Amino acid sequence: MSVKKSFSIFVIIVVLSIVGVLFCSIDASTFAMLGDANPSLLACAAALVVLMWFLDAFKFMTLARAAGEKLSLRCTLSVVWINYFGSAITPMQSGGGPFQVYLLYRNGVSVGKSVAITLVRTLQVLFLLAMVVPFSMIAEPDLLQKYSYLRWYACYVVLFIGGCAFLLVVSIARPRWIKRWVNAVLVWVNKIGFLKSKYLLRAARWINHEITSYNDNIKLFTSTGKGWFALSALLAAAHLVTYMSVMPCLILAAGFKVNYLQCLLAESLLLFMLYFIPTPGASGAAEGGAVAVFGLFVPWSVAGVMAVTWRLLSEYTGIAIGTFIVVRMLGWGGADKVLSDENNKIEKGGCGE
Repeated sequence: MSVKKSFSIFVIIVVLSIVGVLFCSIDASTFAMLGDANPSLLACAAALVVLMWFLDAFKFMTLARAAGEKLSLRCTLSVVWINYFGSAITPMQSGGGPFQVYLLYRNGVSVGKSVAITLVRTLQVLFLLAMVVPFSMIAEPDLLQKYSYLRWYACYVVLFIGGCAFLLVVSIARPRWIKRWVNAVLVWVNKIGFLKSKYLLRAARWINHEITSYNDNIKLFTSTGKGWFALSALLAAAHLVTYMSVMPCLILAAGFKVNYLQCLLAESLLLFMLYFIPTPGASGAAEGGAVAVFGLFVPWSVAGVMAVTWRLLSEYTGIAIGTFIVVRMLGWGGADKVLSDENNKIEKGGCGE
């Protein structure tokens, strides 16, 4: 499927979701409740989004320095916005990486280092998001006690993240173990005849190559640029806190009280879920999930409007800027080539550079 068609599908799903969300939530009391919204806090929410972009850009700059490269703020801001676009047009938000790698390579960073920078940036986000869930559960357990379904989901998230953290540590300290486990699984899959041998061989080659490449990239950051890497981790934490503060800021702007840690917990559970939604950019599920989260803290009649406002500020604006950059820099055909090159690399076993 072409990038232009994927983007069109994303827009259609988003528009339909917004219409559905507003239709199901707005009633006669909506505008009366929102009539006393605080303009200063609304402006503060918008300012948080801008700050979030710059923190993410500075994070890219410090990761590049850790890898021995120098990037300008203009370049890294473009990388941030182009990631919004790539994530919006692909299932499970997986398309941001290839576009980031392309733009970094275009600015003089080798492909290997570009992959390392984008990979570590993603891992930092997931790791910090993983820390938010158990921390919020311990600090503010009232929300989970009130909504039992959230308690079970939060437990699943913690167990899943714990397993991923274990695999992360093992993949760094003992990468051969991971290769053996993966190869054992592939041998078992081959025995039951679930996939043809040629596809399993490709998968084995690609996975083993990626594990080796990943391990080498991690060592690159922890050996030559420890100080810059540590600074990038601090910027990643500041970026995530800023991003997750937009939602409670909007709730306060609408004139409602909110427990910050409870809001953080609910939002982190939503963000975790969106990584596994198969629609382009998690469209549809993101809008519906946002309404459900806002509905925990505000009346249902205003939850839809606030969810749409949150998505407009935190996602749609960045996607719009990223789309402008991609179309101006690559065109729709060039964007197709960026994604098709990445898919061809995977199909060939990931052995190309």
